[in-house]
Amino acid sequence: MLRTALLAAMLLCVFCKDVAAETIGFATWYGNESGTRTTSGERFDERAATCALPTYRRGQPSRTVRVTVLSTGRSATCRVNDRGPAAWTGNIIDVSKGVAQQLGIVVAGRVKVRVE
Repeated sequence: MLRTALLAAMLLCVFCKDVAAETIGFATWYGNESGTRTTSGERFDERAATCALPTYRRGQPSRTVRVTVLSTGRSATCRVNDRGPAAWTGNIIDVSKGVAQQLGIVVAGRVKVRVE
């Protein structure tokens, strides 16, 4: 019984890895897709303060994260409403063009960030 409970707790931790308070990695931005549907079902608006995380699933409640560019200290808060980036990119988050403009990363395209 105890072994089963321990195994269940370990599996829960594996599937809830996005609960961590802080993650450091690379971010990119996406745009020019306005009007397409996001994983949440809403229409994508590149000017909105939204982002995509790989752990987001359809039907999850919205939550917000703070993204901080490590090299400049600039930060922005955005609402998670989509799934991405693809695992093969090595990025931990995709932000909308509106958030990228707030962070000053439109030209750079890919920067190291902290996500809280």
